[in-house]
Amino acid sequence: MSQHFALEREFTMRFTSTPRGARLARRLVSLRLNDWGLAYTTPVNETLTLITAELTANAVRHGHVPGRDFHVRLTLADAIVRIEVTDTHAEKRPPTSPQAATDSLSESGRGLLLVAALADDWGVSPRPAAPGKTVWAELHVRTKGHPLTHQVTSEPTDVDLLLATGVHSQCHGLQAGGEANLMMATRSVAV
Repeated sequence: MSQHFALEREFTMRFTSTPRGARLARRLVSLRLNDWGLAYTTPVNETLTLITAELTANAVRHGHVPGRDFHVRLTLADAIVRIEVTDTHAEKRPPTSPQAATDSLSESGRGLLLVAALADDWGVSPRPAAPGKTVWAELHVRTKGHPLTHQVTSEPTDVDLLLATGVHSQCHGLQAGGEANLMMATRSVAV
């Protein structure tokens, strides 16, 4: 991709090419997005965390070269969040069309369909100056105000609505002045 954006934020790190490394990458990407003002419960954080999970799992499963790590780069520039996962296995490039790789009987191969459905754009590029490839995905940040100065608020999710309904129905039957019972009802629903 030849577009150059003015970077506002960047996070890069190498991870061991193991399932544990993939889990750690996913968690750190979500944490970094939260630090940048894209809270854990926002659609951008949740979607990019899911995409990161898929791309890092693919790097471990299909891009693993013994003794080599994979690299994650997360950037925020011009209201676009971009995740890049680079591995050192040049021979196994994902197809440019994820539909071409899926077999209706196979238990795998659907991950890139998920990435294609969730991302605003995605692709594969050769690793610069070394063997390997980079699989990347981008999401447009749709927020009011500047994403780095305002905490992003999202529409309530189904889980939020369910929790709110559960608290309301449990608290509805409580007697007046039963503040301790209200706190216990809230705690039991939140768990």
